[in-house]
Amino acid sequence: MRLKIYKETIFQILFVLCVSVPYFDNFELTFTIWLLTAFVSINKKYSVVFLKQVAFYTLILLIAIVVQFFKDYSFYYIVRDITYLFKPILGLLVGYQLLNRIGKNPFELVVKTGLIIALYHFLILIISVVVFRASNVNAIREYAGYFSDFEIYALIILIFRDELGIQFSRKKALIYLAIIGASSFMYLARTNFIQFFVLFFALKGYFKINVRSVTILASLFFVAIIGYSAILYINPKRNGVGFEAFLYKVKIAPIEPFKTKINREDYKDLNDNYRSYENILTVREVTNDGPTAILVGKGAGSKIDIKSEMLLNGVLLRYISILHNGFMTVFLKSGLLGVILLILSFRMYFKGSKSKHPIVQQLDLILLGTGLYLILSNWVFMGYYFKADTKSILIGYLICLRSNYINKEKKLLD
Repeated sequence: MRLKIYKETIFQILFVLCVSVPYFDNFELTFTIWLLTAFVSINKKYSVVFLKQVAFYTLILLIAIVVQFFKDYSFYYIVRDITYLFKPILGLLVGYQLLNRIGKNPFELVVKTGLIIALYHFLILIISVVVFRASNVNAIREYAGYFSDFEIYALIILIFRDELGIQFSRKKALIYLAIIGASSFMYLARTNFIQFFVLFFALKGYFKINVRSVTILASLFFVAIIGYSAILYINPKRNGVGFEAFLYKVKIAPIEPFKTKINREDYKDLNDNYRSYENILTVREVTNDGPTAILVGKGAGSKIDIKSEMLLNGVLLRYISILHNGFMTVFLKSGLLGVILLILSFRMYFKGSKSKHPIVQQLDLILLGTGLYLILSNWVFMGYYFKADTKSILIGYLICLRSNYINKEKKLLD
């Protein structure tokens, strides 16, 4: 019994470590720890739903690998791309495998991991202001991070703790809510705000089509239009400080990822719409290579010429192999076929399990919200492919948890 508890504790620590290490912004370290964890936690069985999800990302990776054999790319960039394209597979495996080894209270572990990340975030915030004298929102975010999807999931799980069977006292729950909620807000990340509301509405059942949900969503859409109109009326400035800087990003958000014409000589236009600039160049680069490239991409190791050296992630670069947009990254590496596979991978999140178990039904709703959010996440921050992403671990974890509940339910009915 002691040995079992000891093993469970080790795997719980590994879960916290795997989720936390991407926040140190070292991809090599993240990949190494995830790979070792996946190796030491291999399961004997995997659910069909999980294997299908992994299969989509595996096929995207295999297409990129096969295509690169017909190209002459740098070995460094080939390996780099393969590890990036392998990351979602690895994350899903780590989450799925660890769930079966961490013992009881799987939701509590997610919440406590979110708490650890939130406390670390506050520490970095203090250091950035006191030590590095960061005095505006952009400078603080540069040191403390731009977003944290995992904390939003932890926050949502806390809010719906009763439905998920979490046995926290009211006092503890409120303390955790305050800390994780404040930390999540301090990122001032537009995508995290959207993520929160998408997951919240999903768990409230607002995405199930009925008169009530349509009325609520229509009302919220109307409120959003009024709010955005108010921001346009205020007209926050590009170089504003504090909350004004955040409002400026909200103002340009509907246009930023979708612009089709950008003046590269205009620094403001290029900087504000850089994601669209990457997309334009990627489409141009791939389509100029002919029908084959459009269908299966340019393979692992391919790069985009952004026409001049730019400071990206603290490094001056002219050629980039990984883009901000997950769809465009897959299009570059694996073509339209890869993009179709990526889109098909979202379908699993929209298909409910038809289980009557109350926790399984809640997990279905979390996965539904995740599927909707992944569409935005891939367009803005590469989804599972982002080097600091931890969603793939959590989703693998939740898929396994749902499968375990369903299997127990079937055994009771047999």
